[in-house]
Amino acid sequence: MMTQILAVEADGSAYGVILPAPGELLYGVIAFTILFIVLAKLAFPALGRVLDDRAAAIQGKMEEADAKLTDAEEAKRRYEESIADAKGEAGRIIEEAKEQADALRAEARERAEAEAAQIIERAQADVAAERDRAIQELRSQVGSISVELASRIVERELDQSTHAALVDDYIERLSSQN
Repeated sequence: MMTQILAVEADGSAYGVILPAPGELLYGVIAFTILFIVLAKLAFPALGRVLDDRAAAIQGKMEEADAKLTDAEEAKRRYEESIADAKGEAGRIIEEAKEQADALRAEARERAEAEAAQIIERAQADVAAERDRAIQELRSQVGSISVELASRIVERELDQSTHAALVDDYIERLSSQN
């Protein structure tokens, strides 16, 4: 190749190395034109269809991705709503449980107070009955002691009805003084 470049420089003709011969140039232009026409008729439309199909497929996948993104965002929104609803429901249930516990506590307190009042009432009734019994027992003892004392003093025996009348009269006078 180097020898051809040196030969072109010595000759002064540039047709051999850089520019083809005019006949070859004409055949090259005709072959290129025929090749271009064949490619334009057969390959370029097919290539255009492939590129259009590819662009349509990409566009379809992008639309599908957008639809899936929208669906995912909607699912996320529904999920967050259900979480919020669940939290609200849990709070409501807890509040109801607290209210029920307070109601049960108040009811138990009322029952306990009513029971305590009944126990106190019964105890007071028992105390009153015991006091009355003790008073009756004291009356009988006081009566018998006073009869014995009176009989010793008077040196005579009192009958039971006289004795009871004296004791009751004495107790009545003591009760009215107090």
